Amino acid sequence: MPRFSVIVPARGVQGYLRACLDSVLEQDRQDGDLLELIAVDDCSADATGAIIDEYARRDPRPAALHLRRPSGAGPSRNAGAALARGDYLLFLDGDDTLAPGALAAVDARLRACGDPDVLLWDHERTDVWERRRPSGDGDLLRAAGDAVFDVARQPAVLGVEPAAWNRAVRRDHWTGRGLAFADGPYEDIPYAYESLLTARRVAVLDRVCVTWRERRRGSAATTPGPHHLVAVERYEELFDRLDGLLTEAGGGEGEERAAGEEDGRLPLLTVLHARMTERLLAVLDDPDRILPADRAAFFRAASRCIRRHRPAGVPLPAGLRSYRAYRSLHGARDLRRELAKELRDRGGAAARTAGRRYYGLRRHASLDPDLVLYGADGNRAVSGNPYAVHRKAQEIAPQLRGVWAVHEDARDAVPAGADHVTVGSRRYWELLARATYLVTDGDFPGAARRPGQLCLQTHRGTPLAATGLDTHRLAAAGPGPGRVLEHADRWDFCLTANQYAGEIWERAHPSGYETLASGFPRNDRFATASAADVRAVRAALGVRPGATAVLYAPARHDLPGDAAPLLDVVRLAAALGPRFQLLVRARPHDPWPPALVEAGTVLDVSGHPHVEDLCLAADALLSDFSPVLFDYANLDRPIVVHTAGWDAFRLTRGAYVDLLSGEPGDTPGVLARDEAAVAGAFHSGRWDGPPAASLRAAFRERFCRYDDGLAAERVVRRVLLGEDDLLPQLPPGERRTAPSPRAAERVLAQECGATRTLTGPGAVVG
Repeated sequence: MPRFSVIVPARGVQGYLRACLDSVLEQDRQDGDLLELIAVDDCSADATGAIIDEYARRDPRPAALHLRRPSGAGPSRNAGAALARGDYLLFLDGDDTLAPGALAAVDARLRACGDPDVLLWDHERTDVWERRRPSGDGDLLRAAGDAVFDVARQPAVLGVEPAAWNRAVRRDHWTGRGLAFADGPYEDIPYAYESLLTARRVAVLDRVCVTWRERRRGSAATTPGPHHLVAVERYEELFDRLDGLLTEAGGGEGEERAAGEEDGRLPLLTVLHARMTERLLAVLDDPDRILPADRAAFFRAASRCIRRHRPAGVPLPAGLRSYRAYRSLHGARDLRRELAKELRDRGGAAARTAGRRYYGLRRHASLDPDLVLYGADGNRAVSGNPYAVHRKAQEIAPQLRGVWAVHEDARDAVPAGADHVTVGSRRYWELLARATYLVTDGDFPGAARRPGQLCLQTHRGTPLAATGLDTHRLAAAGPGPGRVLEHADRWDFCLTANQYAGEIWERAHPSGYETLASGFPRNDRFATASAADVRAVRAALGVRPGATAVLYAPARHDLPGDAAPLLDVVRLAAALGPRFQLLVRARPHDPWPPALVEAGTVLDVSGHPHVEDLCLAADALLSDFSPVLFDYANLDRPIVVHTAGWDAFRLTRGAYVDLLSGEPGDTPGVLARDEAAVAGAFHSGRWDGPPAASLRAAFRERFCRYDDGLAAERVVRRVLLGEDDLLPQLPPGERRTAPSPRAAERVLAQECGATRTLTGPGAVVG
């Protein structure tokens, strides 16, 4: 029988769940009898359930429980506890983690105390910047010392955070006292207090055992609304049951409690009341929980509760004497905040342009329900996922009017006939203010969130280098954390091509958007292109018939901190020889010898707007650490990775995947350090051999799962047409892949042969 049953309720935490589960499983002893892990998927819409199943398949210790309907954290914990076999129950939220060695320390303390009913421990808090702060419970825990007690003799411990995850409860105590979590918000308040109030033997461990993550969005606690009134109801129910709870607990260790003696209970009631008052006032003052329209109702409910259960001699906080008094104090605080903000912003006000002021005015005008504003590649192109969404919208939602936002110096990138607007112009601010839909793979300069407006973040690719908040500790740091969060707060939808990327977006760009497991719209072309399309794009680019076209598409090398070297294209072309043709998509690069260009050995495709066309034209991809690796894998064509500079890349840019590990799912194909090694891989046949094909298949399975050719339609229907559900993914057996250039040539040869047969001598033409 395991010593501990660790129950993890999880809903919509795909970005954090792996760290949570790993932190639990790493606690176990070699004999494997320390813990069992019960992970409960509360009908998550994201990949949370899939992650739980993945862990359960590869390790016998986790048990996966999938609830049939969304139930909330409380019922999820109760369902997990019903399956538990351990001596003690521990509850850990799916976005929190256990500290290394925590369970061993808890086990040692429990044994030293003779297995008490409840053991409390300390925790720390971490925010989106991974800054860690103490809980504030340390002094209370240290004051309790090494004694084993009941709360009547140590009432101060009722002041610790009333949470599910800062205690271990003996399973016999859980079942014997009928403990359970409530249904709905603030579900841990009854459990936290009742587990202590009904316990005969309580002990503490003065050690941080849990890191609790403060989420910005995505939970009931961070969503404003009237549901926060439930906090008052929880405390009302607790105080109404208090006499019965203390009577159930009976005497303390070694002596009988004098039930009903008010003097003996006064310290306990005082601590409970003080903790309740502090908690309810914190909720009342939190604008992320209580909307202005709900503040008066919450104040009155909280004030009644605090007054009703106030112990004799305890003063009433000044702000609770009346709502007018509270508003006066609250208004003074708000005024001080506004004055401070005005002083901070005063310098920036002078720089505010007339266009931005106009934008502010037009944001009060009605939204245009049929207007979609598109932007791509820093508003310097008409390409990528936004372009694919636009094309599909023209096909299935022609009532929508799409306009592209581009910078003045990029207007030549706009195709003929496409409606567009110059960033910063008066019309730009008008459209930005009134468009119902914003579709971008980056951002619209000057944009601010507006009620009723929907912003779709398509991204430019699956991330390999660190992104968002994950960049702030790297040498080549990206935007500051404040800008990252401000940017993410404008998103309503976030696209992902695979589960891996969805987990990263949620963790590195935390906010309240909905992640769509849609696939990347631009990659639809890899499933829909025909043999004729492949031949046409090769001809348009100037690829020689019969040549093996290698697309060289390294990561961008114009970013601060880049140290990964580019291949010498001239040397590489000479090493490959005349059978090969290099399509080079790299900026910046040195000029090439005219003879090389004139011979067509090297084609500069850096200015081509659609990378998906370049991929279709290529027999193989040669890249270093570019996200195009993930897209090209859809085509199931050979990939060669140039590995020079990998250590520098990881140091300066970070890397989520170890491309050089050689492990299936990490490495997409053959690895080569320099020009000679690249040429050797092609001349030897290793580039397209069975080992490379096996690695490529595993890489494709991991990173191309959502790309099935229907991504653009899926996105248009869900976001622009407002349909409730995404189109289902096509099963693997029903998906198609664009033919390779060799296969496209065979199709052409077959077509030509059929034509000659039909029109040659003796053919019957009728």
